Amino acid sequence: MPSLTNSPGAAPVSAAPTGLPTADQAVAHTLLNCLLREVSGPEHQTAVDDGRLLIRLPRRGVLLGVALRRTSLLGAHRFTGAVSERTDGGWAEIGWQRLAEYVHAELSLRTGVHNEEFLAQVASSHQAVSAALADRARRGPAAGDHTAEDWQTAYVVSEQSLLFGHRFHPTPKARTGDPSAWQSYAPETGAAFPLLMLAVREELIAEESTAEGATAVLDALHPEVPDGYRLLPAHPWQYELLRDHAGLREALERDDIRVLGSGRTPFAATASVRTLYDGADFLKFSLNVRITNCLRKNASYELSGAVALTRLLAPQLADLATRFPGSAVLQEPAYRSLALPGADGEPDTDLLEGFGVIVREGLSQRLLPGTTPLLAAAVADEYPTGPAHVSRLLAGAGPQAALEWWAAYLNLLLPPVLAAYFDHGLVLEPHLQNVLVCVDGDGMPAQVLFRDLEGTKLVPEHHTELLASLPEQVAAPMTYDAQRGWDRVVYCLLVNHVAEMLAALADLHPDTETELWAQVRRTLQTHADRFGCPPRLAALLAGVPLPAKANLLTRWERKADREAGYVRLPSPLAEAVLSGASRSDDTTPWSAR
Repeated sequence: MPSLTNSPGAAPVSAAPTGLPTADQAVAHTLLNCLLREVSGPEHQTAVDDGRLLIRLPRRGVLLGVALRRTSLLGAHRFTGAVSERTDGGWAEIGWQRLAEYVHAELSLRTGVHNEEFLAQVASSHQAVSAALADRARRGPAAGDHTAEDWQTAYVVSEQSLLFGHRFHPTPKARTGDPSAWQSYAPETGAAFPLLMLAVREELIAEESTAEGATAVLDALHPEVPDGYRLLPAHPWQYELLRDHAGLREALERDDIRVLGSGRTPFAATASVRTLYDGADFLKFSLNVRITNCLRKNASYELSGAVALTRLLAPQLADLATRFPGSAVLQEPAYRSLALPGADGEPDTDLLEGFGVIVREGLSQRLLPGTTPLLAAAVADEYPTGPAHVSRLLAGAGPQAALEWWAAYLNLLLPPVLAAYFDHGLVLEPHLQNVLVCVDGDGMPAQVLFRDLEGTKLVPEHHTELLASLPEQVAAPMTYDAQRGWDRVVYCLLVNHVAEMLAALADLHPDTETELWAQVRRTLQTHADRFGCPPRLAALLAGVPLPAKANLLTRWERKADREAGYVRLPSPLAEAVLSGASRSDDTTPWSAR
């Protein structure tokens, strides 16, 4: 009779996957991850028994099981193979559709709310994963490695290697829109395409910038623009989505807007889909496409907010760059959009937000010489889907080399994020998709770059004057109170990022998992010793539970990302855990028969 526990148990010699999962397995495993973290785990309805994870859905009356490649101190276990259901006759395999239906039923009974979108979104995610795997089979695995002569190629390949998405989100690859259009513009298909160039009458352009010349990267995209007009580049998919807007059609007929045709330079889709890169600069467009939770538009307050943060936080960002020279934040010095008056005489919001484009600094402006930037999510992926994966960076290296790599990485990543919060009241959002790992020729971490000011927030008491200088509609979405900001920092930094990178290393050398977490603790303690140990950091070091974003429940309740709640995970940072002492988890036995 198994007991209720998340204890790690015996680790195999190697837990690295031998190949990629099928779409069916990937979707099923992701749903199990969400159940384990947000539903069955907190309700003490899970057990590890004889190399299997057991998960009970108590309201639906279902017991599920899956084989384990490796257990985890954080409870973020690695699965392998099909999911099974306990029946009167033993165990029977079930597909991802049946599992999704069980999740749907359990959440309906648990919350009293019915979500008619959920199963279709899971199916959409499955379709996208299937398409990505099929495209990979046609094109073959991404070639090259981090030492490629052209670091730009290695970087773009890392951005486009994420076939499965967030493994703790129930529908990580769900999206709306025409599937054929998705194939043309998705990073998973290696998409690179020219922008559509629009000429807009000068008086109908909306833009802000931190300094003269900040929008020059936009004007340079098409040098031949008619007198009296300004250039507005558009994502071609977004233009197709908006082309039937009555105001846009009328503006085209009045000659207020002219379509100049396609640009000369191809832009590659990065992991966020809507942020594009031409080898010099990043342009973040709006897309009226729902990806995972959200419609991917640049709201008007986000357009102004990106420029305001770049301008007003210059002293704080400069301080962080000076104190922590192995890190930098890619800034967003300008935006441009279409201010076409609507019926009320004010700019039409759908067009202002729909055609908004944010300019983000290019890599060459911050990158240390001799380093190659790689998307952290690609380095930490559960599966080696591209040459940026940590198994490729550490190919053939033993446990000691992996621990040295890890110590170097943590020393770059953790201190600037902690200093940003404690010293400047600045909530960075360093999840795996917002951080670039810059490695040297030996694959060792040399620098980290943080990006995407959309998720950057301010703790109000640190920035009273700054916030008062901004319009209320821009300032209000830019803040988190101190506790919510700390939860966001800890979740993004430790649960989303550090734990997943650590998991990828532990797959290579399972016996090192405890030492890998011990190094996290040492790095945190070193920062506390050097820069002070405020109460929230002291609590973290003491092993208080860690906040994990509740993606499944947020999706089920159809909440905005900003309103997402957190579940609390037992911390692997407690000295008792790292020294091998028992947890205080509930160990009440229950029958698996």
